[in-house]
Amino acid sequence: QVQLVESGGGLVQAGESLRLSCTVSGSIFSSADMGWYRQAPGKLRDLVAGITSGGRANYVESVKGRFTISRDNAKNTVYLQMNSLKPEDTAVYYCVRRYRSVTNWGQGTQVTVSS
Repeated sequence: QVQLVESGGGLVQAGESLRLSCTVSGSIFSSADMGWYRQAPGKLRDLVAGITSGGRANYVESVKGRFTISRDNAKNTVYLQMNSLKPEDTAVYYCVRRYRSVTNWGQGTQVTVSS
């Protein structure tokens, strides 16, 4: 059974940093593409950043230069380093794993940025 466990969310002030982690168990990790989505209240769940199995990263425009996605295949873990956080980054952040035609989601971790 595939499990994605996120951690690292919390309450911070604008301008501060957080690092989210997502550890995958029960399935292939190194060959899977990974990503982070977020969902703010009343809004759709949107992609924030993704990283391919080969390590190529992509970002939504609003987080470029502030967020960095990375992966450690030895630890089956993907990270999202979030710097210069803004109130509009407030959302539940979800980790996602995609391998072939299968998509798995984590349970989400809350990130709240106060002004």
